[in-house]
Amino acid sequence: MKKLIALLCALAMVFALAACGGNAAPAAEEPAAEEPAAEEPAAEEPAAEEPAAEGVTYKVGISQLVTHDALDAATQGFQDALNELLPGQVEFDYQNAANDPATCSTIANAFVSEGVDLIMANATPALQAAAAATADIPILGTSVTEYGVALDIDNFTGTVGNNISGTSDLAPLDQQAAMIKEWYPDASTVGLLYCSNEPNSQYQVDTVQGFLEDLGYTCKQYAFSDSNDIAAVCQTAADESDVLYVPTDNTCASNTGIIDNICHGNTPVFCGEEGICAGCGVATLSISYYDLGYATGEMAAKILTGEADITTTPIGYAATFTPKYNEAICADLGVTPPEGYEAIAAA
Repeated sequence: MKKLIALLCALAMVFALAACGGNAAPAAEEPAAEEPAAEEPAAEEPAAEEPAAEGVTYKVGISQLVTHDALDAATQGFQDALNELLPGQVEFDYQNAANDPATCSTIANAFVSEGVDLIMANATPALQAAAAATADIPILGTSVTEYGVALDIDNFTGTVGNNISGTSDLAPLDQQAAMIKEWYPDASTVGLLYCSNEPNSQYQVDTVQGFLEDLGYTCKQYAFSDSNDIAAVCQTAADESDVLYVPTDNTCASNTGIIDNICHGNTPVFCGEEGICAGCGVATLSISYYDLGYATGEMAAKILTGEADITTTPIGYAATFTPKYNEAICADLGVTPPEGYEAIAAA
């Protein structure tokens, strides 16, 4: 009996343990790792805007009529300004027309075909050729005396209004006439020597003639068509005049040696700009062509980067004019410069 009771107790314990095991709560499951919610695409940081000109490159065509000191200085100033304001961003295509207006046209048309971003036209024929070649590409002139005359604009007010602007090398012609009176008050005749194929030269001699006649001089114009007849015309002018006046004329500038050979020591020559005066003149009231070109380069930088609109950009003029004299020629003529003139630096 005792054994039976013990067996029954053991069985009861087994069943009790089984029951306990069957009713045990399942182990708490680890919560399933939640799928991360689809992230909203992060708002992109706006790209930092580059300055208007930074990282952009430009191609600029330079058309220069001829090689001489004034135009060379203007081109150098133009390039220096752009290289300083847009360093490493401007590629220049420099072309020289060797004083041939037809070549100016060929150069301008080539620039249009290349799709340059801007044309710098150095001297009036270069400007006229560029204007004929394109109405879309910005054109900046320099070493151009009077834009109304060069572009045949009546009643010109100072802004061309299309794809053209630039800088003028016009010095005060009334002051240049007064300069002759200051040096040679007793002279009676003034010969005006210039190239008839340069419209701005015609404008200058017409204008200065009026001022000279108001001062009591008798004036006569001596026009030559190109460098082939400059010597003959200059000789006649020197023979018939007490004093000669030469405006800012590119053909004269390229042939100062011829003028000097004829006039040196005999007929004083007064000039519209320093480069001509250095080669054959007595004195000038002149501007810095380097500064003029630099100012043109500053204009170009603003136009290329969109800071300025060429259609509303007025023509720029030199701010200062310096009276200068040619020391060697004055010595040969036996004249002493009036007070306030500075000697032209030797080349």
